Amino acid sequence: MDPYERTRYCRWPCECPASLPVCPPGVSLITDGCDCCKACAMQVGETCNEADTCDYHKGLYCDYSADKPRYEKGVCAYVVGTGCVHDGVIYRNGQSFQPSCRFRCLCINGAIGCLTLCADFEPPRVWCQSPRQVRLPGRCCEQWICDDGPQKVRKTFPRHTLEARTSSSKAWPQNCVTQTTPWSPCSKTCGRGLSVRVTSSNDRCEPEHETRLCSIRPCKVDISRHIQPGKKCLNIYRENQSQNFTLSGCVSTRPYWPKYCGVCTDDRCCTPYKSKTIRVDFQCPSGAVFSRSVMWINACFCNLSCKNPNDIFADLVRYYDYSEIVN
Repeated sequence: MDPYERTRYCRWPCECPASLPVCPPGVSLITDGCDCCKACAMQVGETCNEADTCDYHKGLYCDYSADKPRYEKGVCAYVVGTGCVHDGVIYRNGQSFQPSCRFRCLCINGAIGCLTLCADFEPPRVWCQSPRQVRLPGRCCEQWICDDGPQKVRKTFPRHTLEARTSSSKAWPQNCVTQTTPWSPCSKTCGRGLSVRVTSSNDRCEPEHETRLCSIRPCKVDISRHIQPGKKCLNIYRENQSQNFTLSGCVSTRPYWPKYCGVCTDDRCCTPYKSKTIRVDFQCPSGAVFSRSVMWINACFCNLSCKNPNDIFADLVRYYDYSEIVN
């Protein structure tokens, strides 16, 4: 075969099966590269060509670089993302790094997600009236101590906590401290944005990133007009009726009536206090169907503790009185 002769994968007129193919869970049903029939999208590492296209909903493309000079067959690969900069150091997309003894971070296409390396225990309020965190000499992580007046200060490591750590460690690799960070603040204060978190809750005990769509409040609505007379804040805002979500020209398969965080007329800011993550199915005009994780706000809290958006570790600090509840 001539090295420059390419196999013809598309033929017209189109001849499509009578029934649509059934794709495995998580695999998109898309129109093939010939713009003829519905087909299951190729996944990362699978062979692709002009007819068998990669799953673009997952950011995949067909890499033909290994098939020179014909460029006939390729392999599905992820689009190369942008790197990250932290404290003057450049990290490549997907690179894991440890900026301090307390955190391990992951560069995710220009965004940085971090998880704490310190075990996170609730303050022992049941048997200690005045718990506080201190940093002991020679140790990186802070530790709870019980400071109840003139009594002797003691470390707060109750027996049930140690037993829980011992029993849970049997299901994970040795020395594995499984952590899942809180979802990062939405990338936009209004309109559709993106939220990221990092979790090591997997068989390899390695940090992996997860993303979800988020919308704290609509941009084209003056929410302040809905604040009641004599009040300065509206913590929750809802549209008058349910509506379908839209994403890149695709529409959710069912309508939703979401809650949004409101606004204040003073220096307070309203942020999600209780939220969960739901899966939303979208259908495109071409017939392709896919799903995305979406933040679903249940309650918002208006306060003066507005976090610095330039502090990437701000969302890892636990505020036990007003921390966001995720269910």
